[in-house]
Amino acid sequence: MKKILLALALVFSTAFLFAQQTYPVNGSFDVRPGLYAFTNANIVVNANQTISNGVLLIKDKTIQSVGTGTAIPKGYIVIDLKGKYIYPSLIDAFTSYGIPETQRVAAGGGFFGRQSVFTSTKKGAYSWNESIRPETEVRTIFTIDTKKADDLRKAGFGSVNVINRDGIARGTSSAVTLNDSKENDVMLNDQSAANYSFNRGTSTNDYPSSLMGSIALLRQTYLDASWYKNQKEEYNISLEQFNKQQTLPQLFEADGWANILRVDKIAKEFGKSYIIKSTGDEYQRIDAVKATGATLIIPISFPKAFDVEDPTEARNLSLAQLKGWELAPTNPGVLEKAGVKFALTTFGLETPKDFWTNIQQAITNGLTEKQALQSVTEIPAAILGVSDKVGSIEKGKLANFLITSDNIFKAGNIIFENWVQGKRFVVNKMDVTDLRGTYSLNIDGIGSTVLRITGTATAPMASIERLGADSVKATATFTRTGDWVTIGFNLKKNPVGDVRLSGYLTNGNPVAFSGDVVINSAPAGFWNGTFKEAAKEMPKRDEPAKPAIANGALIYPFIAFGTEKVPTQEAVLLKNATVWTNEKEGILQNADVLLEGGKIKAVGKNLSAGAAKVIDATGKHITAGLIDEHSHIAGTGGINEGAQSVSAEVRIGDIINSEDVNIYRQLAGGVTSSQILHGSANPIGGQSQLIKLRWGKLPEELKFAGADGFIKFALGENVKQSSSSNNQRFPSTRMGVEQTFVDEFTRAKEYEKALAVKGNNVRRDLELDAIVEILNNKRFITCHSYVQSEINMLIHVADSLGFKINTFTHILEGYKVADKMKAHGIAGSTFSDWWAYKMEVQDAIPYNGKIMHNVGITTAFNSDDAEMARHLNQEAGKSVLYGGVSEEEALKLVTLNPAKMLHIDNKVGSLKVGKDADVVIWSANPLSIYAKAEKTFVDGIAYWDMDRDAQLQTTQKAEKARIIQKLAASKSAGASTQRAFGNRPPRLYACESEEDYWAEQNQLEMEGANNHE
Repeated sequence: MKKILLALALVFSTAFLFAQQTYPVNGSFDVRPGLYAFTNANIVVNANQTISNGVLLIKDKTIQSVGTGTAIPKGYIVIDLKGKYIYPSLIDAFTSYGIPETQRVAAGGGFFGRQSVFTSTKKGAYSWNESIRPETEVRTIFTIDTKKADDLRKAGFGSVNVINRDGIARGTSSAVTLNDSKENDVMLNDQSAANYSFNRGTSTNDYPSSLMGSIALLRQTYLDASWYKNQKEEYNISLEQFNKQQTLPQLFEADGWANILRVDKIAKEFGKSYIIKSTGDEYQRIDAVKATGATLIIPISFPKAFDVEDPTEARNLSLAQLKGWELAPTNPGVLEKAGVKFALTTFGLETPKDFWTNIQQAITNGLTEKQALQSVTEIPAAILGVSDKVGSIEKGKLANFLITSDNIFKAGNIIFENWVQGKRFVVNKMDVTDLRGTYSLNIDGIGSTVLRITGTATAPMASIERLGADSVKATATFTRTGDWVTIGFNLKKNPVGDVRLSGYLTNGNPVAFSGDVVINSAPAGFWNGTFKEAAKEMPKRDEPAKPAIANGALIYPFIAFGTEKVPTQEAVLLKNATVWTNEKEGILQNADVLLEGGKIKAVGKNLSAGAAKVIDATGKHITAGLIDEHSHIAGTGGINEGAQSVSAEVRIGDIINSEDVNIYRQLAGGVTSSQILHGSANPIGGQSQLIKLRWGKLPEELKFAGADGFIKFALGENVKQSSSSNNQRFPSTRMGVEQTFVDEFTRAKEYEKALAVKGNNVRRDLELDAIVEILNNKRFITCHSYVQSEINMLIHVADSLGFKINTFTHILEGYKVADKMKAHGIAGSTFSDWWAYKMEVQDAIPYNGKIMHNVGITTAFNSDDAEMARHLNQEAGKSVLYGGVSEEEALKLVTLNPAKMLHIDNKVGSLKVGKDADVVIWSANPLSIYAKAEKTFVDGIAYWDMDRDAQLQTTQKAEKARIIQKLAASKSAGASTQRAFGNRPPRLYACESEEDYWAEQNQLEMEGANNHE
């Protein structure tokens, strides 16, 4: 009777507790205070304080007191929690709970194959671009989702941050509780953060179509917002709201550690401090992530084990996939050890109930229980600005707490109840009878049997034995839901077959069962059972300490051919080789090259080694490292921002991908430096990035320090979108291409003049900034070109508007205009023998490079292709065949000449004392098809070594085999698995590579197959 009265009291007291102050009541007005006293509990106030035998008093939504020896006021309902625990309800700082599902743009839904959308079609005085939507406020669109709230509460969560994951500037989020009352009542902080990402979301605008475009758009938005504050020319709701939100916490969703570093660059540029929601791979570059100083929100979703039972499918798995599966659960522990502040989120889990399984996995892999608790209570509360309301159990805070059977992180712990704002939500019954023991059963069709229930009270195990002459035993399944039980077994030595007993238990003394019998899926009568004796407690013994999990080492980069330690710089003497100096000394026989401190220390015969490591290069050839003037490797998120005719504001330097295996492959071909160019989708493309192929280094560390800035221009079919029949972007003719150049440089001159006028509030324009740099010889043009008429056109435009062209690249009709190029000091970077792959190259000839070289043009051969770049030395060798270029001059086509084009010939391109130690040891004449690059040094560091590579391949083959065995054992132990599909191969970019990157990423997200760098 007492239990019934208590249950009724709980129901009625909470039923009227949450009446809204401003809402009218249709009927009798009945508001009752919820007065509860929880006694004898282990109260975990926060991660640093636990009260034994404590008392917690709550009234309505609020904690009144917490402590020991507290006098319980009259009128409080007392709930004895002896032996049980009270924890703060958990907080998830990153969810889309209560937000309508956004309709993501599917792959192919971008600006290709449909009518172009250049500016926003959204009605109202908003931003020109629909992905900039700071006016979006979660508080105006949030709706309680009872099903999702229930799932989250069952996992222990009482509060969440709600984010509208749509767009680049996403507007404000709201922190809410998981109560099931009115939206008005659950709001903890209606503007918990301003939110950002690099994903344009559901915007129908063509721009941005690439990662670098998204970065440029966000940078421009910050500049526009700054300008907007001091102008009276226009009204813009988006910019006004953007400015207002800068005082809020700034929360940025970034996929992968590389994007964390990109976000950090923006933070430093604009003086921001972002909270970054990441994807859980920070362990791969923990030092770089820590250096950002950012607070993180990290997922606790780890990759499922791959099913490697089929060896053919197992071979599909990459080393990165295998090591990612093994090491992802170490991420929280690695972050904790590094001292990075972070919260945990359920985002990315198939269901919130997986949260505790994965937390246990993280704890096994190094995360402490203290940090785990802080990361789901105090830290997210602080991030969301609600520490005064939730996150710990303290007087005055909301009554958001859990009642558990044991330490919340202990295997087998049960969450009994989750109280949210003083309202009780039952997850599991607290007063469940312990059923362990022996029972006598009488089963129709089987007869007398004995049921034994062992295990633990919360995880019982069962066995059954048929009595009589044909006695037989079997393991049974035992499932309990409240007072309903299901028992299944098969007496294999008996013809009866599969038996399922289902029925109710009664909590009498003794406990009894009764219900229905099903044998081989057919009803077979009834059964009943009575209690005989309790299970005997086994003597407790100390559990042996779990051995630390043996995981493989990190490798840099985190893909095949990555190494545990990046090669280091050392003094090296290369002896007795044929040395191609590319200087006045020419080709030296039996000569030495000394590398020291990352520079070429000496070149000559019989050099003294001193403390240097000596490498005997007898019979081998030594050259300067090869330089690729036109490359598209080592970029991510699209190489073309082709949605507009001019995209000078985008920067390849923002999207360098240091994990691109083509870096390693091209080192194996002797390449040491590459200019990474924007594609050729528009007349004026993006800014280039010159890199050194420092395998294993971070993206910023790949950049060639002190190099001049370059930018990609383009002419021809690609620019006027010949292959895009439905595209309406200007220009669509070669005349329009010319006009684009004229308009852009005319605007840039006017812009520069306006900037020079003191007191002018000129809107800073990243696009025009780049063009002004060209006019001032601070940025240099590399122009994609084929046809003689267009080459002449751009030379004329440059002459008339006062800018210079540094290089024509491709330039397969260069032999027709070589005299004009020579007169204007324009270099030519071409192909050795590419032709006939489209109409505008039908006049290409294999003697083009030779003719330009003979006229006196600085001429180079480039790749524009990840595969061709692996044998640029052979491309140079073709010039000996086509036109009889001397071997010495032929090598310069891929070394010194591109260095001159890129204005770095004072640092690289030849073997000269004082230049960078970018050096290659070849097995034979470097122009020969038989020559192999045995060692490739960049800054005196052997990033490629043929012998080391052979060892590495053997080691990594063994590493893959080890992890595959571990996967097989994991499946045997009951781990859930996924099919062993290999990663999609990385996109190989070339000039013509056009895509809508964000449409593709959104499609992958919809399919649950998002692949990161």
